Amino acid sequence: MTSNRPYLIRALYEWLVDNELTPYLLVDADRDSVHVPTRYVEEGRIVLNVSPNAVRDLTLGNDLIAFEARFGGKAFAISLPPEAVLGVYARENGKGMLFPEETDDSPEPPKPTTPPNSGGGRPTLKVVK
Repeated sequence: MTSNRPYLIRALYEWLVDNELTPYLLVDADRDSVHVPTRYVEEGRIVLNVSPNAVRDLTLGNDLIAFEARFGGKAFAISLPPEAVLGVYARENGKGMLFPEETDDSPEPPKPTTPPNSGGGRPTLKVVK
């Protein structure tokens, strides 16, 4: 089953923008495929303002979040996988959602069991009336 995180990120983003709030992404900057300005990373995390007036060409895809933003007056191309997003929230009031650590949800294969030995070695049928 695919992750629900990209869908939740898009839904929370829309909800915050519809309510005229500033959406922020809390990102684990130490993950693979995260391209953010390292100068602004603190303790392995970075907070990104993704409001429509702060970014250009925002794409909230299932496999990649990408946009262009300015840091210290300089434009940077930002890209990261949705799995690197730790939370989406509003700057003004903190409303939003933090995401739990993702785990592999695929079920474990059943363990083989041996049928109990009923003794005798031959199956028997019993007539029930």
